[in-house]
Amino acid sequence: MKSSVLEYLKTSPSYVSGAEISRKLAISRTAVWKHIRALRAEGYRIEARSRLGYRLLAVPDLVSPEAVQPGLVTVFCGRNYLYHPTLSSTNDQAKESARRGAPEGTTIVAEEQSGGRGRLGRSWHSPRGGLWFSVVLRPPLPPARAPEAVFVAAVAGVEALAAYPGVQVGLKWPNDFVWRGRKLGGILTEVTGELDQINHLVVGIGLNVNLDLQDFPPELRTGVTSVREITGGDVSRSELLRQLLAALEHWYLVWLKQGFTPVLAAWKRHNACLDRLLRVLTPEGELVGRAVDVDADGALLLATAGGVRRVVTGELQVEGDRWTT
Repeated sequence: MKSSVLEYLKTSPSYVSGAEISRKLAISRTAVWKHIRALRAEGYRIEARSRLGYRLLAVPDLVSPEAVQPGLVTVFCGRNYLYHPTLSSTNDQAKESARRGAPEGTTIVAEEQSGGRGRLGRSWHSPRGGLWFSVVLRPPLPPARAPEAVFVAAVAGVEALAAYPGVQVGLKWPNDFVWRGRKLGGILTEVTGELDQINHLVVGIGLNVNLDLQDFPPELRTGVTSVREITGGDVSRSELLRQLLAALEHWYLVWLKQGFTPVLAAWKRHNACLDRLLRVLTPEGELVGRAVDVDADGALLLATAGGVRRVVTGELQVEGDRWTT
C-alpha cells in the first residue's frame, strides 16, 4: 500500500489531501500518515501543508520496489522483488531464496553489499550508487549448459546500457563489462542441480553506475569506470534496472527457445577481446596468444605459439591494455 500512496503522489500535479488519498485507496487517514512517514524515512521529500495536503517534491535515487516495479514490463523477472538497503551478497540471498522455493524471476536487490563476490571468490567493491542484484532462474536444461547463462546476462547488459549516450560497452570473456579498457561491471552465475537437470540458476550482475572514482579503493581506480564517469552525470538507477530486467528476460527466453547460437552471435558482436593479444592465467599455467574465437560451448580459443588452445576458465589480461581480472 505504501507504493500505492507514492504512485498517487507522483501522479498528482499539486497538493493532494490526506482525505482524498484515504478515499481513493480505501485506507484510513492514520494509514496514510504512516505511509507518508515511512516514505520520508526512505528519503522521499514530501511537503505537508495545512488545508492543502501533501506534495511530492523530490525522489531519492533508490532501487526500492516503489521506485522500480511501476513501469516494469517483464512477465516474471522482478515481479517477486526482495529489496535490502544493505546485504552481504545478493547472490547468497538469491540462492537461499531459491532453495526455499522462490519462483523464477525472483530478484534480490541491495543498495550496497558488504561481502560482494566476483569470479574465483574474489571480493567485489559494492558501494551505494551502483546496481547490485541477482535473479533466480529455473531453466529446464542440464547443468552442463549453465555456463551459457553468463553470455545471456552479458548481452542483456550491453543492450540495456546502450540506451545511454556514450555507453558503448564491450564484453570481455567471460563475464566483464568494459569501456575503453576499464571495468564497468561483471556477472557471477551459480548453479545448483542434479546430473541431468538444473534446479536453479542464480545470475548476479554488478554495475558501477552513479559512482565517482574516489568511491573506489585507490588500488582499483586506474582499472575501473562508472556510468557517471562516462556520461558526466547521474542516471536513474531504477530505470536502468527496469531495462536490465527486461533485456535479461528477453534473452533468457531466446536462449530457452532458440538455443545458445543466437546468444553467442550477439555476444560476439559486442566482444572486446577477439583478435587481440591476450595473456591468460589458467589452472594449468599462463598462456599468451591471440584470441581467435569463442566456440559453441563458450570456451575461448587462443592461438598460441604451440597451436590453438581451448580455454574454459581463466583470467584475462590484454597485452598493452589496462584490463585486469
